[in-house]
Amino acid sequence: MRGLEVTNKSVTREALLMMAEKVPGAWIGLRIAALLLSLEGWKSTQVARLFGLTRWSVVKWIQRMNAQGVEGVKEVQRSGRPPRLGPDIQRALEEVLQKNPRSLGLKRNRWDGVVVAEYLERVYGMPMKVRQAQRWIGRLGFSLRPPIYRYAQATEEGLKEFQEALKKTRKRSEK
Repeated sequence: MRGLEVTNKSVTREALLMMAEKVPGAWIGLRIAALLLSLEGWKSTQVARLFGLTRWSVVKWIQRMNAQGVEGVKEVQRSGRPPRLGPDIQRALEEVLQKNPRSLGLKRNRWDGVVVAEYLERVYGMPMKVRQAQRWIGRLGFSLRPPIYRYAQATEEGLKEFQEALKKTRKRSEK
């Protein structure tokens, strides 16, 4: 009699490891499993290969377990630079991003890094680079969309003619 096997093609080692990154606390389970395997005599390179880790990560886990015991399994709080935008400014920015920038006196129809940086400078006196403003847009759960380009004096009648003429023009390299 054969043992039970996973037959669903979507269940792969990579898919499970990606899920472990998304699920909170899953890495502690992986760490425990890796340490159990090392207690059973597996080498750190084998454990690392199995879980898609570096050998050095497994070695550090084993060293931490040797130094701290079972408490070494828990995730340690990492220090880092605090964000420039405090929680109150983050909440306010999240509410503002749901509105049209024109309603706030800005000269754009959509939010992008330039507009967010200008808004933060104007309202909070906080200068910020465009790329950092784009990161804050993403961090707050919004996405950047490509800008819409429209010709200021375009009409519906002339639009089709212009597009056809644009298609028919040759590139400089072809001249």
